[in-house]
Formats: sequence, structure tokens, C-alpha cells
Amino acid sequence: MKTVLVTGASGQLGRCVQKIAKKEQEIDWLFMDSSKLDISSKTELEKIFKSKHIDYCINCAAYTNVEKAESEKERAFEINAEAVKNLAENCKKHKSVLIHISTDYVFDGEIDRPYNEEDITNPINIYGASKLKGEKYIQETMDQYFIFRTSWLYSEFGHNFYNTILRKAEEKATLNITTAQKGTPTNGNHLAALIVNIIKEENNHFGLYHYSNTGETTWHGFAEEILKALNTRESVSLNQDNSYKTKAARPLFSVLDKTKLKSNFKAEIATWEDAVLELYNTNL
Repeated sequence: MKTVLVTGASGQLGRCVQKIAKKEQEIDWLFMDSSKLDISSKTELEKIFKSKHIDYCINCAAYTNVEKAESEKERAFEINAEAVKNLAENCKKHKSVLIHISTDYVFDGEIDRPYNEEDITNPINIYGASKLKGEKYIQETMDQYFIFRTSWLYSEFGHNFYNTILRKAEEKATLNITTAQKGTPTNGNHLAALIVNIIKEENNHFGLYHYSNTGETTWHGFAEEILKALNTRESVSLNQDNSYKTKAARPLFSVLDKTKLKSNFKAEIATWEDAVLELYNTNL
């Protein structure tokens, strides 16, 4: 039986993995949130890796507050980079496969085609820079890893754009949503399913990959699709906002190319529109 450690298990993606894990009885799951395992602590990591042989580690732990990262640079790098280095070193030492989640924000958004894995990285905010450093630590430390850059992650769990729009729709709020950014929403349940399948199949096409649902849109378009699923598009005031006043700069274009992923994994990737509707229908 494979043993799989999931760090950051109480976060959005961690909870998506937990939901799928209920159906995977042939795997011994170790779900650890930050209260049970601080990945920035070398002592705590060494203890957990020594206590049981871990075949796979899915790292869902991350500092994800893009705005606060601008004023909490040290904390962002501690969790997204230095702690990831600790994790990679333990995985290498104990012959565990590391599955790590990164972000489209490692790019500057200055090109007009989907980004592939070979494109030059140039993060324009602290969050993106900290995640990129974490990627590099993994690549410098070990060979048996999967890094998945993803974008605009959402699910029924936690604080995310999808849940915010659902709440605002219930409140009949007026929504002013930006059209300044273009990217692709990613259903967290789909990413979790891909990861679990990789473990089940013992896929060894290690490396860096891009994963999101297919297609592209703006945050305004994303909001519009959520409201369509709710059948409330006509009753909620949704306005386009061309400005985007934030502390942290964001890439204006961050669509990810999934060609490499499709060639190495048996992955049918849904359109982002279908993924939104699926999530709503499965959580009625």
C-alpha cells in the first residue's frame, strides 16, 4: 500500500484531495495541516519522514495572499521557498516523490500566446517570485518530482473567486469585475483528480508541467459564467471594470499551454466553462 503525505491539507486544494481520497482506500493517506506539520520546521519534517515511509508527498502548503505578500516578503519566501527546499531535501533523502503546486504568476504576462514550460519566467510580484524560488529549489535538489503550475484556482472550499461571486449573488450586490487580466480558471477538484491518478498509475514522467482547464477568459467573463450557472445573470448587476487597483502587480495575460501535460498523462481536460457548471451542479 502506498503512503501519501498531504501537507497544507486544510487549504483549498488539500480539501479537494481529501474529498477524492475517500474513494481511494488502497492508499494510506496522511493529511497534515499547518497545526500538525509546519513545513518550515526541519525538525518536524524529519520526524514525520522518519516515522513512516512516505512514497509520495503532495505539497498543498503555500502562502497564497498575493496582496499581503508585498508587505510580508520574508514570510512569503519562508513558506513558498525555504520550506519547500526543506521538503525537497527530505523527499530526496527518503526516496519520496514530491508533487508540488506552483503558479502562473511566475510569468510577467507580456506575451500574447499561452505560456509553455520553456518560456522565460519573470515574476512581477513577491508571491510569484517566492513560488518561482520554490520551484528552483526542487529542481536543484531532486529528480523525482512533479511541479504543476496552475492558474485561478477555485473550488467549493475556502476563500476563492467562485465562492465570492456566489456570496455576492445571494446578496444581490452590484459587481464591478476587471477585464484587465486574461487567464484560465482551474477547478481544484480536476487538479486533485489528476494528481491522485498520477499516484495510482505510478507515472514516472517527472518534471515541470502546466495545468488549468482549457480556454481563456477575463475575471469578468469568469464571474459571468458563474452567474449563468446560478441562473441569476439577469438579476445581478455585473459591470466591466477596465481598471485594476491592487498593491501587487499582476500579469495581464497568463494562459498556460498544456501540450506537454497532455502528451505525458492520460488527462482529459475540461473547458473552463464546463468545469464551472460541473462544480455548481455537483454542489446543489
